[in-house]
Amino acid sequence: MSFSTVLSASIFGLRVEFVHVEADVSNGLPAFHMVGYLSSEVKEAAERVRTAIRNSNLEFPAKKTVINLAPATMKKRGAAFDLPIAVAILVSLGKLSRQQVDPFLIIGELSLDGKVQKVSGVLPIVLEAKKAGIEACMVPKANAAEGALVEGIRIIGVNSLEEACGFLTGDIPIRPEPYPVQEQEQETGELDYAEICGQAAVKRAAEIAAAGGHNLLLIGPPGSGKSMTAKRIATIFPPMTLDESMEITKIYSILGMLDAEHPLIRRRPFRSVHHTATRAALAGGGAIPVPGEISLAHEGVLFLDELPEFQKNVLEVLRQPLEDQQIRITRTQGTYLFPADFMLVGAMNPCPCGCYPDMNRCTCTPGQIQHYLGKISQPFLDRMDLCVETPKVEYEALQESNRKKEESSAVIRERVCRAREVQNERYQGSRILTNARLGVKELERFCRLGETEEKLMRQAFSRLGLTARTYHKILKVARTIADLDGEERILEKHLKEAIGYRTFDKKYWGR
Repeated sequence: MSFSTVLSASIFGLRVEFVHVEADVSNGLPAFHMVGYLSSEVKEAAERVRTAIRNSNLEFPAKKTVINLAPATMKKRGAAFDLPIAVAILVSLGKLSRQQVDPFLIIGELSLDGKVQKVSGVLPIVLEAKKAGIEACMVPKANAAEGALVEGIRIIGVNSLEEACGFLTGDIPIRPEPYPVQEQEQETGELDYAEICGQAAVKRAAEIAAAGGHNLLLIGPPGSGKSMTAKRIATIFPPMTLDESMEITKIYSILGMLDAEHPLIRRRPFRSVHHTATRAALAGGGAIPVPGEISLAHEGVLFLDELPEFQKNVLEVLRQPLEDQQIRITRTQGTYLFPADFMLVGAMNPCPCGCYPDMNRCTCTPGQIQHYLGKISQPFLDRMDLCVETPKVEYEALQESNRKKEESSAVIRERVCRAREVQNERYQGSRILTNARLGVKELERFCRLGETEEKLMRQAFSRLGLTARTYHKILKVARTIADLDGEERILEKHLKEAIGYRTFDKKYWGR
């Protein structure tokens, strides 16, 4: 047989495309041609594959070899086609039979000595293979545990080309990678709200934010606990479901960021982004776009410290994902969609020196303060559900904290989980999971106000100069506060607290 085909796959954004690796080995002048709209790293596979076959105690006669990666309409990238190219050549040479290879989707990179190297994106490829009814996947041994996260498909992990051929011919037995036992998320024990002295109001705001999936802005002087509060928010989130874990693991798989031994991500992501980050680093990008920090924070927390230090155009790129919970990147090859359902937490000083509005200690001029705060636009502020002030921690609070034990993350998490259960039951049958994702129609149904509450909301709207967006944000936060209290209706006290979280931005920005 001179012609053969082996099934493989490639990643485009988060999308998986199947690729047919075709090989034709025939008599003629010795040559190795590769076609099929290939990137430079795929073209280099010719030398890797030829050398790997020879170093695997396999004969590679001097013949004309043509490799085609179909379809030719999409560009192939990466080194994961090495192993399927080698297998296709060996089928064409008669070393392997088509019947032995047909059940498998094959991916893997080859080193010159024939070893099979780890590749990225195995999990989404195996998931797509299962949907297509493919029986088994042959992957690098280092990726086998990752591929085995998909139940109902055989995963064969191989260390070398020689081992792959031996398995296909039946000479080397390899047991399929077992489906791993799913363990519950383990408590880290590293970060805990019990470590934060005082700041009860800040912890309360963080609890509300976690319970309803709301965005949170912390404003206060240096050393007041803004970063400590933000870094512990992930510890009070509810445990992830298996579907959520798989969705996040897919994203990290494509970027090659998984642990080889424990690939399934069971803790909610917490991504802390430095203020030097670019738009592409945040939103994702590239010639073939890959996910950015926003998508890496999917189902978790994206933390932006020193918010005014970010470039304004970088912050503005967050506006659309915060509304749509997805990022849309358009290239000539097509449109790429990345998930972006995350909770945004921002932290900032009120002025360059950090002491405003304490004019006895603040060394900034009014112009400097205005310029500093002006880096945060009104549309961006409107997308923050809660704005809370983190005052300087007094000496007495430190001493009191030493005498009494602060509330732990585990205790707060129990309340958050109860509130989330209420929301899950309320929105059962819809795509809404948290109060923060309520649309206008749902607000009318689930956030109706009584006569007293309606009057209070009317007064707040006119006095604070609220926009339609901030009005809706207040209702959503009030709904979460009522859920934490176990109340079916939004009461006046819930609405007052929610309105209070919109007064601090007026205090500093005055707009």
